[in-house]
Parts: sequence; structure tokens; C-alpha cells
Amino acid sequence: MTKISAAEVNNLRKQTGAGLMDCKNALVEANGDFEDAIVILRKQGQKIAAKRADRAASEGVIIAKTTEDGKKGIMIELNCETDFVAKNEDFISFANSIADVSLSENAEDLDAVKALSIDGLSVEERLNEQMGKIGEKIDFSYVESLEGEKVISYIHPGAKLGVLIAYNATSIDDETGKDVAMQIAAMNPIAIDEDGVDQETIDKEKEIFMDQIKKEGKPEEIAEKIAIGKLNKFFKENTLVHQQFVKDNSKTINQILTEVDKELKVTGFKRKSIGS
Repeated sequence: MTKISAAEVNNLRKQTGAGLMDCKNALVEANGDFEDAIVILRKQGQKIAAKRADRAASEGVIIAKTTEDGKKGIMIELNCETDFVAKNEDFISFANSIADVSLSENAEDLDAVKALSIDGLSVEERLNEQMGKIGEKIDFSYVESLEGEKVISYIHPGAKLGVLIAYNATSIDDETGKDVAMQIAAMNPIAIDEDGVDQETIDKEKEIFMDQIKKEGKPEEIAEKIAIGKLNKFFKENTLVHQQFVKDNSKTINQILTEVDKELKVTGFKRKSIGS
């Protein structure tokens, strides 16, 4: 049997991140050939991936980043099986590397990102590598991008929830921009304003209101007016610019924005939580 030194094992561990015994066994199987040992460890990751394909990867992290000029942002979700792994520095670092390459290469769908290269290997190959290293199912499940005159990212503590928000002007300061992103994280609005609410949702809510009003015995002739009033209240509570600001409920988000710049508008946002 080929004698394997501790230095060789440590070198392979540094290169792959795999456990010491896995590295030693791979080097023994490869008769000391470093490159062959790396291939063995990658195949080990593929075997783990196959074995754990039916496992639920319901934990993980959300990563959101923006370009240096602030014109574009990207948000990704990387999943694992346990919260213990989700908090692991190597796992978080891997998630950040996926976000970085996705942003730099303008990749905007899962297949495109998986085909990108991280240090000579595709993201998909790196996923298998991580599974071999960690021993859990690792799943890259979400990527979305957003563009605007200024895009701001926000990650809620714990990295289970993230927000990207785009503005129509650079006049928005980072603090206020993040405050509005935090509003989205906390209040989960369904649209920027009533114009962004789809007709199916409007019809469904109106139907519910009309049914409630009829059960209350209100006259038919005023039911429509009452339903419209309830629908307006629904818009105020569920669309971003009409919501009360969580840090100062005497103001709406629209008022917060116009205090910065009368022409300042939110042009888009994305909100993602683990598993949603």
C-alpha cells in the first residue's frame, strides 16, 4: 500500500475541504496521485447526491448582492438539510461565491448559473463537491435579478430572508433605502401600489367582501360601495407605498420617499425567504 504523508492529506484537505479521513482514503485509493484523489472525492460527492436525492433540503441561506455601481442586484437561495450546516462558514462562503459569479456573469436562471465556473469547476460540480464534503443534500434552488437607477439589498439577520429593491433615482440614501427594504421584509407587501395588484387577486378579495356584506344583511344597493371601501383598505394594508412605515406609523412609505425626493419612486422589489 502506498504510504501517504500527513502533509499530503492536509494539502488535499485544503484543496477540497473534505474531511481528513476522506482525503487519506482517497489518496490511498489513488495510490498517492493527487489529481486522481480529487476525482475520487468528487465522485464521492456524486454518490452522496444520488443517495440523498429524496431528502428534504429545507434549511439554507439567502444571499443578496448588488453591483458596485448599484444598478443591478441579484438574490440566490442555497439549501441544505440542517440549520447546523446552514450556519457553517464554508457553506455560507460557497453561497456567496455562487452569488458573486451569478452577478458578474449576468446569469438569471438556475441552469445558467449551474453552468458557470468557480475556480475551474462548474457550479453544479461544486454542488456535488460540497455534498461530498458536508454529507448533506445541497440544492441551489433560486436566483432572481433586479435592475434600476439604484438597487439596494437587505438580508434579515439569520440569512433566512432577503430583499432587493430598485428605485428610479440615485437620490435615495442608503439608510432610507434599507429602511424601505426592511419594510418589505417585515410586512410582505403584494405589490408596489394598487396598479401592481393582479386582477385575479382583486376579484377574489372583492368576492370575499361582497359575501361578508351580504351575510351582514346590508342592502344590495350599498353593498358595492362598501366592498369598494374594503378593497381600498386592502390596498392600503397590502401595497408597499400605502403601508404605514414600521419605524414611524404616523407616515406611509410614500411619504417617507417624497421627503427624500418628490419624484422618488420604487420601480420594483423582490422578497425571498427560505422555502417560500
